[in-house]
Amino acid sequence: MPQSIPIKTWSPNDQPIQKLYIKGAKYLSDAELIAILLQHGTAQNNAVDLARALLNKCNNNLQKFSKLSVNDLIAFKIKGIGKVKSIRLIAAIELGSRRIFQHKDSKNMLQSGDVVAHLKYSLQFEPREIFMVLLLNQANKIIHEQILSEGGITGTVADPRVLFKLALSHEATGVIICHNHPSGQLQPSRMDDMLTEKVKKAATFLDIKLIDHIIVSTEGYYSYAEQSNNW
Repeated sequence: MPQSIPIKTWSPNDQPIQKLYIKGAKYLSDAELIAILLQHGTAQNNAVDLARALLNKCNNNLQKFSKLSVNDLIAFKIKGIGKVKSIRLIAAIELGSRRIFQHKDSKNMLQSGDVVAHLKYSLQFEPREIFMVLLLNQANKIIHEQILSEGGITGTVADPRVLFKLALSHEATGVIICHNHPSGQLQPSRMDDMLTEKVKKAATFLDIKLIDHIIVSTEGYYSYAEQSNNW
């Protein structure tokens, strides 16, 4: 990157921190918001230019940016963005994700698509297939979520016994199961169908309701509850 002009020499109204204070966060670009988290640039490049370089590594796609790990950020080898700044960025991303999901009623979430939005955020860009479960109480509040298994690019194996042991330990009365398709394909496989029926039948015996099985990918989502007439 060519040497950039230090932010402190900018007009006060253009400096990201002052701009946010005066106008509000919505008036800042993605790079300006990230620059505030970075706090400082280098002798050669200010924080905004560092943020732009970072976004460029993700093709200016915030969804891809949100799935990066601390090690991913460090691996970009952008001078001025080391371990501490990388941790700060990941912490901010995680906080934003929790804000979306916290204090929501699961029934309302299903109606509004918020459950799907949360699961897509968690899983859609994962390179491996991951199977996770959301546990609900009698008031339809999500009380726990957990990844049950991780597989390769082509699939993962989920054990219903592990799922229901977890559900019983949390005294859950409802479960939502979910996995991603790294290939982007949304249609369930025969194995997906078999697993869904197996979990649904087992849930009935334990007086636990299988609310949905959701498949997510970069192309969207598939909901068994929405697609089935006999759910």
